[in-house]
Amino acid sequence: MPHPDFVGLVNSLQATAEAALGDLNAATASAARDGLLDERRARQTAERSLKLLVMLAEKTRGNLDFTEADLLSGAIASVQGRLTAPGA
Repeated sequence: MPHPDFVGLVNSLQATAEAALGDLNAATASAARDGLLDERRARQTAERSLKLLVMLAEKTRGNLDFTEADLLSGAIASVQGRLTAPGA
């Protein structure tokens, strides 16, 4: 059974990256489309969140149950994919 605080931490870091890249909700997506978000700063925020997720994976390797490990690797893959997508 995944620890709720761990799940919350991973989801929070992923949501921070998604919000910075304009993916979280209609308001941030609209602001990004309209050029109202500083793209350089948004990318830095997303990259920082990714670095924290990767560090968390490295520091917890071997200490997570399957569900926690799957959640973390999925969050990392999602943010990496968004950062490397064309136009990101």
